[in-house]
Amino acid sequence: MDIGLIEDLAALVRHQTFSRAADARHVTQPAFSRRIQMLERWVGVPLVRRLPRRAVLTPAGERFHAMVEAMPQALRLARSEALEAAGRAERALTIAATHALSFTFFPEWARSNIDAGRLGALSLLSDSMDACEQMMLSGEADFLLCHRHATDGGLLPATRFATRQVGSDVLAPFCAPDGSGRPRWSVAPASPGEPAPFLSYAPESGLGRILAADWRACSAAPRVTKVLEARLATALLRLAEDGRGIAWLPLSLVSDSLRGRRLVSASGVDRWTIPLQIVLRRPVGPLGAAAEALWRGISADPA
Repeated sequence: MDIGLIEDLAALVRHQTFSRAADARHVTQPAFSRRIQMLERWVGVPLVRRLPRRAVLTPAGERFHAMVEAMPQALRLARSEALEAAGRAERALTIAATHALSFTFFPEWARSNIDAGRLGALSLLSDSMDACEQMMLSGEADFLLCHRHATDGGLLPATRFATRQVGSDVLAPFCAPDGSGRPRWSVAPASPGEPAPFLSYAPESGLGRILAADWRACSAAPRVTKVLEARLATALLRLAEDGRGIAWLPLSLVSDSLRGRRLVSASGVDRWTIPLQIVLRRPVGPLGAAAEALWRGISADPA
């Protein structure tokens, strides 16, 4: 059986509709539907119920998915270890990292924690949080470097993935200054005038997920109205500098912009500042020798 069919089913469970799952798997919706049907024929029972607005697993599908969801990662690791033992391949240490941390935190952290001479080749995969989590679930990456907040559980369950904090950050609202150097807009609930234009994250963004969860948990929301949506924090940074609106951005990403006065804080209160952890995540099962050596040797940041 094509192991990719199991990954297709996992994508359908994650995204709940055939169209979104097909997009995540980079195939057309008809092709994706045929692949799910192929898996159902191989298993011998229906795995998915197709409802008007979403797809859900049948009881048989739930049992099947629970038993095989870790299989792609295990098979890739087994193949890699077999090739290493046979001397036919050198397995690169693979780290998936969200775009924002790839540009800001990762270079210095890697210099302090990754000895290329001892650990061998390193592959850095930079993408959105959603894509990085899918890499971890499918076994394409050994580690995930990302932001984390208590209100966002993410897609990687603690029963299958271990976590170690390696840094700290904050997520806060910023905008371009006006002619006098003051913020063009404010997110304070009592601020006068129209709601501030809001530069939003796309759904696949981890920072957007954290922001949405934080707003749901509080009793008051900032006075903003969404005017634009982007997938990457770096894109929102440039839009905010251009004066298009307010964006919630990690401080690690905007430090240069703040020093150059291209951005200023859009909030005078700490309520709209969200503390973040920078974490490294890995599967709880065994990894390759280089990955295990990195995990043993990294410096955890308790801050």
